[in-house]
Amino acid sequence: MKRTLSVLVFSISTAFYASAQTITFGIVPQQSAVTLAKNWGPILQYLSQQVGHDVVFRTAKDIPEFEKRVLAGEYDIAYMNPYHYTVFHQKPGYTAFAKQKNKQIRGILVINKNAPITAIEQLNGKSLAFPSPVAFAATVVPMSALAQKGIHVEPKYVSSHESVYLNVAQGFFPAGGGIERTFNNSAPEIRDQLRILWRTPGYTPHAFAFHPGFNPELAEQIQSALLAMNDSKEGLELLKNISFNGISPAQDSDWDDVRALHITLLEHMVEE
Repeated sequence: MKRTLSVLVFSISTAFYASAQTITFGIVPQQSAVTLAKNWGPILQYLSQQVGHDVVFRTAKDIPEFEKRVLAGEYDIAYMNPYHYTVFHQKPGYTAFAKQKNKQIRGILVINKNAPITAIEQLNGKSLAFPSPVAFAATVVPMSALAQKGIHVEPKYVSSHESVYLNVAQGFFPAGGGIERTFNNSAPEIRDQLRILWRTPGYTPHAFAFHPGFNPELAEQIQSALLAMNDSKEGLELLKNISFNGISPAQDSDWDDVRALHITLLEHMVEE
């Protein structure tokens, strides 16, 4: 009887693991891969336990490489910036299903806390640090706002939000672009050397989106697991790692405010 029971348990276990699959979860590299893995890894482990599949962390060395990988459909699920979502919803067809709860994304310009700068007009003619040409709230929106105000700056791209904050803290640039969430989530020894000079208007935040070839029923399970984090102490503690206060369901039209800006920086990627 014991042997029969053992065989039965082994058979069920084998069947479970045979049916389980690996789900690649791509995170936009706003910070270093090490920082992202540290902050997102426990969340993906939690999701793996909830859905019974191995949800694995993926990113890229920089944002342009991330864009290429999303376009190629390398991620089953991707966490991408608002502008990225409007582009990659067109091609290859990622569909949003979740976003940060009760939060808009705002770009910021940070300066050294001891700098004598008090207004963005003082940045005219300066070289500023930005993550990448198409970092939506950290680059595109601030650069557009500065240009509209007649403030001309030379952008220098340093690959991530984390690098922006470090470069400004160390005095290599007088100011740099980021977003409130990554600033709040940056290393205290860096953040404490900085202050926020200016904020952009708010827009719909980053999208959690699934690839068109991904099983929609499984995407729904992952959405449910993400939303359930709002209702558990463990889930909320994990979300604090990425400076989230919760997750809400989302639909494609939520990003119409971003589409209304008519940004065309990546249109060539979906037209080819």
